[in-house]
Amino acid sequence: MTLRDLSAKDVIQLKTGENLGRIDDVVFDEHGGQLQSVILRGRAHCFGLLGCDDDLILPWESISTIGTDVIMVDAGPLPGARRR
Repeated sequence: MTLRDLSAKDVIQLKTGENLGRIDDVVFDEHGGQLQSVILRGRAHCFGLLGCDDDLILPWESISTIGTDVIMVDAGPLPGARRR
């Protein structure tokens, strides 16, 4: 699976059904080459004129399932998820 394939899927929070957005970037461990986390860009307000929400960084471990159309994130409060 490529980054392009991942970025075409909506990320859905499993417990609430909330659409968190789409993956815009990934973070790799530079020494081991392991995928560490995915980054979802913050949503723009009024086409970006009123700013954007903070980016959401999800650890790879929080991803429960990658389906054909969506990526399911197993979370209540997202463990290890942070805004930047």
